[in-house]
Amino acid sequence: MTDQWPRALLRAALREGGYDAVGTRALAGAARLTADAPDRGPVGLVILAQEALAGADRSDLDRLRETGAPIVLLAPAGGGDSAGPWVRVVHRPVSIGELVRVVEALVPLSADDRRPLD
Repeated sequence: MTDQWPRALLRAALREGGYDAVGTRALAGAARLTADAPDRGPVGLVILAQEALAGADRSDLDRLRETGAPIVLLAPAGGGDSAGPWVRVVHRPVSIGELVRVVEALVPLSADDRRPLD
């Protein structure tokens, strides 16, 4: 399975639950997505796979931090950079359902907002 499928499944699961979720493959893309967009609210949470940090420009991570949105680090099994600006570190293997529960715990929606967006 290519790395895009888990991201697509997570995005779909979050949108089904009422979250306006978007995704990107690279840290630079995430930094661009967090910019204020007229048709979206502020970024409420960032899930960052640790492998996106490898070879990335750290200024992109700084731009993510400047949004004020909590960052969850998705780390490899048995390791990961627990020191960082993360509000939580989630270790693989992890299911899509478990990641959805992490998002729900950190960015709860009202009962009225828990409805599919698509």
